[in-house]
Amino acid sequence: METSHLHPTLIDKEQIPHLKFAHEDVLTDKIEQVKRMHDLKWAAILGNGYHGKVNILFQTEDGDLKRVETTVWAHDQDFVTLKSGTSIPLRCILSIEHI
Repeated sequence: METSHLHPTLIDKEQIPHLKFAHEDVLTDKIEQVKRMHDLKWAAILGNGYHGKVNILFQTEDGDLKRVETTVWAHDQDFVTLKSGTSIPLRCILSIEHI
C-alpha cells in the first residue's frame, strides 16, 4: 500500500526516538537535497529567533510517511535537532514547511 505525501501520519516528537530509519537518503536528487538543507537553515532561524513551528515530513525505514509539527533548534549534515532535544536523521526528511 502506497502512502500519499498528502496524508502522512501526524505524530508527537516524543515518538521519534522509537522509530527506525533507513540508511539511504530518501531524496536521490541533489537539487532536492540542497533545497532541504536551505529549508532547514530557514527553519532553524525561524525556530531560534521567533519560536516558529514547521511541519517536517519524513519517511521511516518501512516506508511509512510521518509528519511532526515542531520547532527546529539546530541541524548539521546528518541530523536535525528539535525543541525537545529529539533528533531526526537528515536523510529521512522529505520536506520542511512553515505552519
